[in-house]
Amino acid sequence: MPELPEVEVTRRGFADRIAGGRIEAVRIGKPLRWALMVLPEALVGRQVREVRRRGKYLLIDLDRGILLLHLGMSGSLRFDAALPPPGPHDHFDLVTNRGTLRLNDPRRFGAVVYVEDESAPWAIKLLGGLGMEPLDEGFDLDAFHAGLRKRKTAVKQVLLAGDVVVGVGNIYASEALFQAGIRPTLSAARISRPRAAKLHAAVREILARAVEKGGSTLRDFSNVDGQNGYFQLEATVYGRAGEPCRVCATPIRLLRQGQRATYYCPNCQK
Repeated sequence: MPELPEVEVTRRGFADRIAGGRIEAVRIGKPLRWALMVLPEALVGRQVREVRRRGKYLLIDLDRGILLLHLGMSGSLRFDAALPPPGPHDHFDLVTNRGTLRLNDPRRFGAVVYVEDESAPWAIKLLGGLGMEPLDEGFDLDAFHAGLRKRKTAVKQVLLAGDVVVGVGNIYASEALFQAGIRPTLSAARISRPRAAKLHAAVREILARAVEKGGSTLRDFSNVDGQNGYFQLEATVYGRAGEPCRVCATPIRLLRQGQRATYYCPNCQK
Protein backbone atom coordinates (compact mmCIF):
# COMPACT_ATOMS: atom_id res chain seq x y z
CA MET A 1 0.00 0.00 0.00
CA PRO A 2 1.38 3.47 -0.83
CA GLU A 3 2.22 5.19 2.47
CA LEU A 4 3.10 8.79 3.34
CA PRO A 5 6.49 8.86 1.53
CA GLU A 6 5.00 7.40 -1.65
CA VAL A 7 2.07 9.82 -1.56
CA GLU A 8 4.40 12.77 -0.93
CA VAL A 9 6.67 11.68 -3.78
CA THR A 10 3.58 11.45 -5.99
CA ARG A 11 2.42 14.94 -4.94
CA ARG A 12 5.79 16.51 -5.64
CA GLY A 13 5.86 14.86 -9.05
CA PHE A 14 2.86 16.74 -10.47
CA ALA A 15 1.81 19.52 -8.07
CA ASP A 16 3.76 22.31 -9.75
CA ARG A 17 2.93 21.04 -13.23
CA ILE A 18 -0.84 20.95 -12.77
CA ALA A 19 -1.17 24.13 -10.68
CA GLY A 20 -3.00 26.82 -12.65
CA GLY A 21 -4.44 24.30 -15.06
CA ARG A 22 -8.06 24.50 -16.21
CA ILE A 23 -10.13 21.30 -16.18
CA GLU A 24 -11.26 20.40 -19.68
CA ALA A 25 -12.78 16.96 -19.07
CA VAL A 26 -13.24 14.30 -16.41
CA ARG A 27 -13.38 10.61 -17.30
CA ILE A 28 -14.56 7.95 -14.84
CA GLY A 29 -13.98 4.24 -15.42
CA LYS A 30 -15.11 1.38 -13.21
CA PRO A 31 -16.47 2.30 -9.75
CA LEU A 32 -13.87 2.99 -7.09
CA ARG A 33 -14.13 2.68 -3.33
CA TRP A 34 -16.32 5.79 -3.03
CA ALA A 35 -18.29 7.77 -5.58
CA LEU A 36 -17.03 11.10 -6.92
CA MET A 37 -20.03 12.85 -5.23
CA VAL A 38 -20.46 15.29 -8.13
CA LEU A 39 -21.30 15.01 -11.81
CA PRO A 40 -18.00 14.89 -13.76
CA GLU A 41 -19.14 17.62 -16.15
CA ALA A 42 -19.69 19.97 -13.19
CA LEU A 43 -15.90 20.13 -12.73
CA VAL A 44 -15.21 21.26 -16.29
CA GLY A 45 -13.96 24.84 -16.43
CA ARG A 46 -12.69 24.91 -12.86
CA GLN A 47 -9.06 25.77 -12.17
CA VAL A 48 -6.52 23.80 -10.14
CA ARG A 49 -4.93 26.04 -7.53
CA GLU A 50 -2.58 23.71 -5.65
CA VAL A 51 -2.05 20.12 -4.49
CA ARG A 52 -1.62 19.40 -0.79
CA ARG A 53 -1.24 16.22 1.24
CA ARG A 54 -2.90 15.20 4.50
CA GLY A 55 -1.70 11.82 5.70
CA LYS A 56 -2.13 9.49 2.73
CA TYR A 57 -4.72 11.73 1.05
CA LEU A 58 -3.94 14.17 -1.76
CA LEU A 59 -6.03 17.33 -1.69
CA ILE A 60 -6.40 18.97 -5.09
CA ASP A 61 -7.64 22.49 -4.37
CA LEU A 62 -9.81 23.95 -7.11
CA ASP A 63 -11.03 27.52 -7.44
CA ARG A 64 -14.26 26.05 -6.07
CA GLY A 65 -14.13 22.82 -4.08
CA ILE A 66 -11.54 20.14 -3.35
CA LEU A 67 -10.83 16.71 -4.82
CA LEU A 68 -9.74 14.24 -2.14
CA LEU A 69 -7.68 11.46 -3.73
CA HIS A 70 -6.54 8.22 -2.10
CA LEU A 71 -4.36 5.61 -3.82
CA GLY A 72 -5.86 2.67 -1.93
CA MET A 73 -3.92 -0.60 -1.84
CA SER A 74 -2.37 -0.59 -5.30
CA GLY A 75 -3.09 2.75 -6.93
CA SER A 76 -0.66 5.06 -8.68
CA LEU A 77 -0.92 8.33 -10.58
CA ARG A 78 0.47 9.43 -13.92
CA PHE A 79 0.62 12.98 -15.18
CA ASP A 80 1.54 13.89 -18.73
CA ALA A 81 0.47 16.11 -21.58
CA ALA A 82 -0.04 13.07 -23.84
CA LEU A 83 -1.03 9.85 -22.08
CA PRO A 84 -2.04 6.75 -24.09
CA PRO A 85 -5.71 5.72 -24.23
CA PRO A 86 -6.92 4.47 -20.82
CA GLY A 87 -6.49 0.79 -20.05
CA PRO A 88 -8.71 -1.57 -18.04
CA HIS A 89 -7.22 -0.43 -14.70
CA ASP A 90 -7.32 3.31 -15.45
CA HIS A 91 -10.36 4.50 -13.52
CA PHE A 92 -10.10 8.30 -13.36
CA ASP A 93 -8.73 10.96 -15.71
CA LEU A 94 -8.59 14.63 -14.78
CA VAL A 95 -7.88 16.31 -18.11
CA THR A 96 -6.48 19.84 -17.86
CA ASN A 97 -4.81 22.21 -20.29
CA ARG A 98 -1.55 21.44 -18.46
CA GLY A 99 -1.84 17.68 -18.86
CA THR A 100 -3.88 14.68 -17.73
CA LEU A 101 -3.79 13.24 -14.21
CA ARG A 102 -4.69 9.54 -14.37
CA LEU A 103 -5.41 7.12 -11.50
CA ASN A 104 -4.46 3.51 -12.22
CA ASP A 105 -5.75 1.10 -9.59
CA PRO A 106 -5.95 -2.65 -10.33
CA ARG A 107 -7.71 -3.47 -7.04
CA ARG A 108 -10.01 -0.42 -7.05
CA PHE A 109 -9.58 0.43 -3.35
CA GLY A 110 -8.55 3.97 -4.26
CA ALA A 111 -10.97 6.86 -4.55
CA VAL A 112 -11.51 10.41 -5.77
CA VAL A 113 -14.13 12.34 -3.80
CA TYR A 114 -15.30 15.91 -4.38
CA VAL A 115 -16.15 18.13 -1.39
CA GLU A 116 -17.01 21.81 -1.22
CA ASP A 117 -14.49 22.42 1.57
CA GLU A 118 -12.78 20.70 4.50
CA SER A 119 -15.81 21.26 6.74
CA ALA A 120 -17.98 19.07 4.49
CA PRO A 121 -19.19 15.78 6.06
CA TRP A 122 -17.13 13.57 3.73
CA ALA A 123 -13.98 15.61 4.37
CA ILE A 124 -14.49 15.32 8.12
CA LYS A 125 -15.15 11.58 7.79
CA LEU A 126 -11.93 10.96 5.83
CA LEU A 127 -9.58 13.52 7.40
CA GLY A 128 -11.03 14.33 10.81
CA GLY A 129 -9.39 11.51 12.79
CA LEU A 130 -5.88 11.88 11.41
CA GLY A 131 -2.97 12.50 13.77
CA MET A 132 0.01 14.83 13.49
CA GLU A 133 1.99 15.22 10.28
CA PRO A 134 5.47 13.79 11.03
CA LEU A 135 7.27 15.94 8.46
CA ASP A 136 5.69 19.22 9.60
CA GLU A 137 6.94 21.62 12.26
CA GLY A 138 3.75 20.84 14.17
CA PHE A 139 4.97 17.31 14.97
CA ASP A 140 5.27 18.08 18.67
CA LEU A 141 7.25 15.75 20.96
CA ASP A 142 5.10 16.38 24.03
CA ALA A 143 1.90 15.71 22.12
CA PHE A 144 3.46 12.59 20.58
CA HIS A 145 4.50 11.23 23.99
CA ALA A 146 1.10 12.06 25.46
CA GLY A 147 -0.57 10.17 22.64
CA LEU A 148 1.60 7.12 23.27
CA ARG A 149 0.94 7.21 27.01
CA LYS A 150 -2.81 6.92 26.41
CA ARG A 151 -2.45 3.64 24.52
CA LYS A 152 -1.74 0.27 26.15
CA THR A 153 -1.42 -1.60 22.87
CA ALA A 154 1.90 -2.45 21.22
CA VAL A 155 3.76 0.64 20.04
CA LYS A 156 3.98 -0.57 16.44
CA GLN A 157 0.20 -0.92 16.31
CA VAL A 158 -0.15 2.62 17.64
CA LEU A 159 2.16 3.96 14.94
CA LEU A 160 0.15 2.19 12.24
CA ALA A 161 -3.21 3.39 13.58
CA GLY A 162 -2.61 6.94 12.35
CA ASP A 163 -4.48 8.81 15.08
CA VAL A 164 -1.32 9.83 16.97
CA VAL A 165 0.91 10.39 13.95
CA VAL A 166 -0.04 9.81 10.31
CA GLY A 167 1.72 7.97 7.53
CA VAL A 168 4.03 5.64 9.46
CA GLY A 169 3.24 2.55 7.40
CA ASN A 170 4.45 -0.97 8.03
CA ILE A 171 7.94 -0.76 6.56
CA TYR A 172 8.62 2.65 8.12
CA ALA A 173 7.31 1.66 11.55
CA SER A 174 9.70 -1.31 11.67
CA GLU A 175 12.61 0.87 10.57
CA ALA A 176 11.85 3.71 12.99
CA LEU A 177 11.48 1.37 15.95
CA PHE A 178 14.81 -0.25 15.12
CA GLN A 179 16.53 3.11 14.88
CA ALA A 180 15.02 4.15 18.22
CA GLY A 181 15.99 0.83 19.86
CA ILE A 182 12.39 0.05 20.87
CA ARG A 183 10.89 -3.43 20.60
CA PRO A 184 7.69 -3.35 18.50
CA THR A 185 5.70 -5.37 21.05
CA LEU A 186 6.33 -2.92 23.91
CA SER A 187 3.19 -1.23 25.23
CA ALA A 188 3.09 2.36 24.01
CA ALA A 189 2.02 3.47 27.50
CA ARG A 190 5.33 2.24 28.94
CA ILE A 191 7.55 4.36 26.71
CA SER A 192 9.37 7.06 28.68
CA ARG A 193 9.77 10.58 27.38
CA PRO A 194 13.49 10.09 26.51
CA ARG A 195 12.63 6.98 24.50
CA ALA A 196 9.66 8.76 22.92
CA ALA A 197 12.09 11.51 21.86
CA LYS A 198 14.26 8.92 20.10
CA LEU A 199 11.23 7.46 18.34
CA HIS A 200 9.95 10.92 17.43
CA ALA A 201 13.29 11.74 15.78
CA ALA A 202 13.50 8.33 14.10
CA VAL A 203 10.02 8.62 12.57
CA ARG A 204 10.85 12.02 11.13
CA GLU A 205 14.26 10.91 9.82
CA ILE A 206 13.08 7.62 8.31
CA LEU A 207 10.15 9.20 6.49
CA ALA A 208 12.24 12.11 5.21
CA ARG A 209 14.87 9.70 3.89
CA ALA A 210 12.19 7.58 2.25
CA VAL A 211 10.86 10.64 0.42
CA GLU A 212 14.40 11.43 -0.79
CA LYS A 213 14.71 7.87 -2.11
CA GLY A 214 11.43 8.09 -4.00
CA GLY A 215 9.50 5.93 -1.52
CA SER A 216 9.44 2.14 -1.47
CA THR A 217 8.38 -0.14 -4.31
CA LEU A 218 7.45 -3.53 -2.90
CA ARG A 219 4.81 -4.45 -5.49
CA ASP A 220 2.91 -1.81 -7.45
CA PHE A 221 4.10 1.66 -6.54
CA SER A 222 5.71 3.98 -9.06
CA ASN A 223 5.74 7.77 -9.22
CA VAL A 224 3.90 9.98 -11.71
CA ASP A 225 6.64 9.40 -14.28
CA GLY A 226 6.55 5.60 -13.86
CA GLN A 227 9.74 5.34 -11.79
CA ASN A 228 10.14 2.99 -8.80
CA GLY A 229 11.19 3.97 -5.29
CA TYR A 230 14.42 2.67 -3.74
CA PHE A 231 14.14 3.08 0.03
CA GLN A 232 13.47 -0.64 0.52
CA LEU A 233 16.96 -1.42 -0.76
CA GLU A 234 18.55 0.20 2.30
CA ALA A 235 16.13 -1.13 4.93
CA THR A 236 17.91 -2.22 8.11
CA VAL A 237 15.35 -4.76 9.34
CA TYR A 238 12.32 -4.82 7.04
CA GLY A 239 12.27 -7.90 4.81
CA ARG A 240 15.50 -9.26 6.36
CA ALA A 241 14.21 -12.09 8.58
CA GLY A 242 17.03 -14.51 9.45
CA GLU A 243 19.73 -12.18 8.14
CA PRO A 244 22.31 -10.69 10.54
CA CYS A 245 21.55 -7.33 12.14
CA ARG A 246 23.74 -4.69 10.57
CA VAL A 247 24.64 -3.40 14.04
CA CYS A 248 25.15 -6.50 16.20
CA ALA A 249 24.92 -9.48 13.77
CA THR A 250 22.02 -11.08 15.69
CA PRO A 251 19.54 -12.68 13.25
CA ILE A 252 16.58 -10.44 12.47
CA ARG A 253 13.28 -11.87 13.65
CA LEU A 254 9.85 -11.82 12.04
CA LEU A 255 6.53 -11.79 13.90
CA ARG A 256 2.94 -10.99 13.01
CA GLN A 257 1.10 -8.08 14.59
CA GLY A 258 -2.46 -7.53 13.46
CA GLN A 259 -1.78 -9.65 10.36
CA ARG A 260 1.13 -7.38 9.40
CA ALA A 261 4.75 -8.52 9.23
CA THR A 262 7.03 -6.97 11.83
CA TYR A 263 10.83 -7.20 11.63
CA TYR A 264 13.11 -6.42 14.57
CA CYS A 265 16.43 -7.20 16.23
CA PRO A 266 15.95 -8.94 19.60
CA ASN A 267 19.30 -7.62 20.81
CA CYS A 268 19.19 -3.98 19.69
CA GLN A 269 15.54 -3.38 20.50
CA LYS A 270 14.37 -3.55 24.11
